[in-house]
Amino acid sequence: MTTPQKNILILGGSFGGICTAHSILKHVIPSLPDRESHQVVLISPSSYALCQPACPRAMISDDMFNQNKLFTSITKSFEHYPATIFRFVQGTATHLDHSNRAVLINLADGNTQTIDYHSLVIATGSSTQSPLLRLNRDEKFLRQNWNAFREALPSAKNIVIAGGGPSGIETAGELGEFLNGRAGWFSYKLENPKVPITVVTSASQVLPALRPSIAAKAEDFLAGVGVTIIKNTRVEAVTPPNAGTESAVATKTTLSLDDGQTLDADIYIPAMGVSFNTTFIPETLLASDGRVETNTSTLRVDKAGPRVYAIGDASTYGHAAVHNILDAVPVLTANLKRDLLLASGNNETEVGEDREFKEDTRETQLVPIGRSKGVGALMGYQLPSSAVWAIKGRDYWVWGAGFMWNGMLV
Repeated sequence: MTTPQKNILILGGSFGGICTAHSILKHVIPSLPDRESHQVVLISPSSYALCQPACPRAMISDDMFNQNKLFTSITKSFEHYPATIFRFVQGTATHLDHSNRAVLINLADGNTQTIDYHSLVIATGSSTQSPLLRLNRDEKFLRQNWNAFREALPSAKNIVIAGGGPSGIETAGELGEFLNGRAGWFSYKLENPKVPITVVTSASQVLPALRPSIAAKAEDFLAGVGVTIIKNTRVEAVTPPNAGTESAVATKTTLSLDDGQTLDADIYIPAMGVSFNTTFIPETLLASDGRVETNTSTLRVDKAGPRVYAIGDASTYGHAAVHNILDAVPVLTANLKRDLLLASGNNETEVGEDREFKEDTRETQLVPIGRSKGVGALMGYQLPSSAVWAIKGRDYWVWGAGFMWNGMLV
């Protein structure tokens, strides 16, 4: 008699989904008594993985990075596993039926497919208003928007960026140094920049996750590349309304601020906030902010039934950060392994206790500002600019992305 296939379905082809897939393939499936009946099925709208942190610099030119390292084929990253235990499907999840344990997928070829699951991992991440900063769809769509942005950049007289978080500040720093250069040794501020860049933030400081003294240092570095900061101010209206978004990345824009100011921009980049990729999930499984309500210790989605888990931006397990994902993957896969063994007939005493995730809440954030400066802290310790450059600013971790995509870090 043929054993029914048990799909371990993973939704999302970025850091969380790919690392989890490798961890399951390496550490879970080989330990199952009925391993031949399990298959990992990875679903992603894009057939390529992107080193997403590099977008603020990569959007300027393909010459900034080796494109073979910036974009990596997902199927190539998993080619060393037998086809019997791994399958990749390019498509987008459009409906989760957790009662019948199935997900409806819109395939890249225009067809649809319903895939049943024995276990499910939700790692669908989030999307940005600006299509320049993330794989909101697939790599072709991202490149189309980068090309439109690059065509408009040489004639831009001014640029406005909304958002004072890492994406907005890194984008401002990269564009400022690329277009304006950097102030000389004896002046912290670049006077009369070729292309003035303005960052608008509703917070009282840029980089609100970092202490005020580090934020002030970031402002000084930004001033050195022609960037001005407007704080405690929100963008109230944008004309035209779609400016800076899909298919309108190079549209001239007028921004109305809530303090009465009006700003005109040849290029407008909305870099504030994200929307979670969870619209396919029933509201009963979501928290008030739209993320999947996740047990912060076990990483299970308790309301969704057995063997359902969530990780990354789309999950309430912790703050959105790569280091959190790397800490959480071993916990998720250990608990998945335990659950699969129980489902295969093992008893509680044989499989041991749940593994628990504890988020490291110490101040940790690294923010390059241009190609030679940066600010940040690591595990509560402030880092000098040179250290931020050495760890992240040289190439935004493109050098090490291959280790993650190939499963060497899990």
